[in-house]
Amino acid sequence: MVESQSPLYDGFKSILNTIDPDRVKELLSYMRTEAINFNLFKNGSFIERKFPFDIIPRIVSATEFDYLNRGIQQRMYAINLFLEDIYSDQKILKDGIIPSDFVFASKAFLPEFMNTPVSKNIRIHISGIDLVKNSVGDAWVVLEDNLRVPSGVSYPLSIRKLTRKVFPEFFETLPIQKVLDYPQLLKKTMDHVNTGGINVILTPGRYNSAFYEHSYLAKESGAVFATGDDLVVENNILYFKTFQGKRARVGAVYRRLDDDALDPKAFHANSLIGVPNITKAYRAGNLGLMNSIGNGIADDKGIYYFVPQMIRYYMGEEPILQNAPTYLAFFEKDRQYIIQNLRTLVIKDVAEAGGYGVVFGSQLSKSERENLKNAILKEPRRFIAQEVIEFYDIECRNDLGQLIPHKADLRMYSLYGEEIVVWPGGLTRYAMDPKSYIVNSSQGGGFKDTWVLKENR
Repeated sequence: MVESQSPLYDGFKSILNTIDPDRVKELLSYMRTEAINFNLFKNGSFIERKFPFDIIPRIVSATEFDYLNRGIQQRMYAINLFLEDIYSDQKILKDGIIPSDFVFASKAFLPEFMNTPVSKNIRIHISGIDLVKNSVGDAWVVLEDNLRVPSGVSYPLSIRKLTRKVFPEFFETLPIQKVLDYPQLLKKTMDHVNTGGINVILTPGRYNSAFYEHSYLAKESGAVFATGDDLVVENNILYFKTFQGKRARVGAVYRRLDDDALDPKAFHANSLIGVPNITKAYRAGNLGLMNSIGNGIADDKGIYYFVPQMIRYYMGEEPILQNAPTYLAFFEKDRQYIIQNLRTLVIKDVAEAGGYGVVFGSQLSKSERENLKNAILKEPRRFIAQEVIEFYDIECRNDLGQLIPHKADLRMYSLYGEEIVVWPGGLTRYAMDPKSYIVNSSQGGGFKDTWVLKENR
């Protein structure tokens, strides 16, 4: 079912129908020039890939954005309180809101970082919340909270800049909120937690799928772009090694690599992309690290199940945004329900990301369902299950100019500095196969710009 279309779509389409098709080709040519890539690793091979883009935007009304804004702010505030609590007093465990053994069984929980203070008590500096719009009731539903190294914001930023250049008439005619200040918001967030020194964006290197984004954000925010080899720790202080052989103190790092690769002295000794002893600078309070070490416990798809309880527990409020109907195999009652309804549910491995480890029971053979059932019974902590949400399709324009419905989600970004700011844009991802529900970029999905409308005043 195609999402109910705002009257603004008619305005958009009427303008698009007057545009020379060669100008669309011009936009795609600019994309190639700008090297807007989302690279893939498939069967052990690195594939440098242009990120498929569809010119028809997702349009979000001012009223819808206000609702999403309030819901995401509430959610991020509560989860940040959870992370502060879980790495200190653990009141939420002692009060029985979340089972202690469920948390402690997660590989993402890092007890060695208990009672490590973080700059300004902020652990979730940047989030990417994945939502879909349910065709039943028109409600926005949260599918995942990405709280470690959420990616994707550079793509709508890049395409917005190019679209404004090639098709200025859209932005002269339609009341679309501006989004190009994201790099300034990022700088402001980094400055807020900076402990004294320069800002750095730390990348694993060019073979990372989101390397384009890392370099883009560094350039646009004014942060220094660095790999692990460019940084060194001395006396619990992090330094950037300049070309002149000098060293500049680093006060904040937006790291784009996971905990286990961050510091070969503290995590995996064979990591070649991390910075030895960076965790010592972090522990000593000499470094603002974005996002904080240990956030993976809140990124766990099993912990997602408890976010509504976190909001009630820490804030005394009812959740504004709802989770998808979710069952935790860890609980006996839920486990039995999952086993009995495997054919109709979506099963997710809690440790996977990027669309990996997602299984639709309806697509499995009898023997595959049996194997999955046995895996769930053997390792119940590893799995959650969700009801299939019939979320809306959005029209996409094919090479012939035809409009074809594709499943699409929306990743919305927030930045937590002096306050929580929800960016009035987002990354709309769509499935390349019109019959597929998997929209993830790492699974080959494409993307659209997201136009949030201004309020009528």
